[in-house]
Amino acid sequence: MRILIVEDDEILGEGLCEGLRLSGYTLDWLTDGNSAMHALEADSFDVVVLDLTLPGRTGLEVLMHWRRSGRRTPVLILTAREGNADCIRALNMGADDYVVKPIDSEVLEARLRVLHRRAHGHADNTLSCGDIRLDRGDRIAWLADRTLNLSAYEFAVLEALLERPGRSLGREQLEARLYGWEGGPESNSLQVLIHKLRGKLGAERIQTVRGLGYRLAT
Repeated sequence: MRILIVEDDEILGEGLCEGLRLSGYTLDWLTDGNSAMHALEADSFDVVVLDLTLPGRTGLEVLMHWRRSGRRTPVLILTAREGNADCIRALNMGADDYVVKPIDSEVLEARLRVLHRRAHGHADNTLSCGDIRLDRGDRIAWLADRTLNLSAYEFAVLEALLERPGRSLGREQLEARLYGWEGGPESNSLQVLIHKLRGKLGAERIQTVRGLGYRLAT
């Protein structure tokens, strides 16, 4: 899952990014409303965590711009007080959920997973295609009854492919999902990950679509 954090508090923002990265998610972080306004036009994210109090433009202004522009990325609001008027307005304007500061990291992760799977029409944390299964909550994958030993990046690639079985995912889409704005460690890192996954799943499971990217065979 690729997450955009929009939070101007450096201590809180660093803590959110560090905690979510340790759980295997890809994070990008912005600290002001002006930058956030056009973030969803320039890039693709699975979920956004949006603070309401931001320099430049408020979180409400940013959210309003996104929804009026037709951006449907799930948005989780950060608020300092439960039940405050701005939070209610944000929900009425199209926010999908909220959490109250200080944030319990496990609760935050669970809520983000719920928003992500709802956006893709999944009722729970499990993805499957044939005898391949993956649990996003416990971050475990299986081939038939055998647990797969996957690195965090391998897990992320398999998760992305399982969300859209039979449909092509471009190299740029997958690299953004893996590395965010920081970029990958090497130019061929995605090919290496695909090669390793094929070795664990079977070479025929992940197909190369010439000029488009990769897809999971159905």
